[in-house]
Amino acid sequence: SQAGGRMWILGWLGMASLCLGAAWAVPAKDRRKAEKPKADLALYENLDNYDLTLDNYGEILDLSNYEELYDYSDLAPKIEVGTLAPRPKDPETLPNLGATAETPKLQPPSTAGPIHPAPIPGACAPPGLPSCLLCLCIGTSVYCDDADLEHIPALPPDTTYLYARFNRIGAVRAGDFTGLKKLKRIDLSSNSISWADVDAFRLLPSLQELILPQNRLTALPELPRSIVRLDARLNRIPSAGLRPEAFRDLKQLQFLHLSDNQLDFIPAPLPESLRSLHLQNNNIQTMHEDTFCDSQDHSQVRRALEDVRLDGNPINLSLFPDAYFCLPRLPTGRFS
Repeated sequence: SQAGGRMWILGWLGMASLCLGAAWAVPAKDRRKAEKPKADLALYENLDNYDLTLDNYGEILDLSNYEELYDYSDLAPKIEVGTLAPRPKDPETLPNLGATAETPKLQPPSTAGPIHPAPIPGACAPPGLPSCLLCLCIGTSVYCDDADLEHIPALPPDTTYLYARFNRIGAVRAGDFTGLKKLKRIDLSSNSISWADVDAFRLLPSLQELILPQNRLTALPELPRSIVRLDARLNRIPSAGLRPEAFRDLKQLQFLHLSDNQLDFIPAPLPESLRSLHLQNNNIQTMHEDTFCDSQDHSQVRRALEDVRLDGNPINLSLFPDAYFCLPRLPTGRFS
């Protein structure tokens, strides 16, 4: 029994020692956990001492979510056009505008390129010339459309283009365009012009386009050799209203439009430069073999003259087969 008592005491002491060891181990572990944040804090406080290399860069700094955490849109400069400058923070720097000062109005944003002021009536005309008091002058162009004009207005000497459509102009006088050496286009559509002086246009050295449709003309004046386009549709011009061989010497003429008049025949000879001839809705009944082609030269080819219109005339084009051999296309009209 005595030996059994000793064994019991030894067993109890062994269990007690194990419990004491476990009890001492827990505080040590807790102490290490408490000390770790202090060590980590010291580590980050001395971050400048880290030796960053390409080998350990990813271990020290985690860049996997860097773009998600940082909003790059904050870096984009924000420019507001047409707003006022920010107010100064110091109230003393503000000007003393008084209690009744008006709030400054915002200016619209500037557009690309310079802003030109609107044309001022009379700005392009020398003193004493009334044209730009009645018309609109933009650069060297004069616009007199629907201005209730009865005469051609006096024009600035550098006029290049004149538009005087839809007026009540009844005549074109020889002195209406005197000295206008730069004039290239005259458009007098839809007026009441019944006559024009012979020299009304002949002395204009730069004139290329003469536009006279829907008037009351019964004769055409002499044209300058610089003319490229003549449009006198919807007038009252008979064949007797054209000078003999009126278009022969116009070596630059490309467009001759005389439809809806009272012509009895095709106004030959026509210059080789001609590309478009419109004579529809006249009273043309016949033509000569030499109207378009040289009957003595069957090798002739007029490649430029591709647009010939004779529809609306009483002429039967099938009766003149030898008149078209030099043309690239047959004229438009009646062939039966």
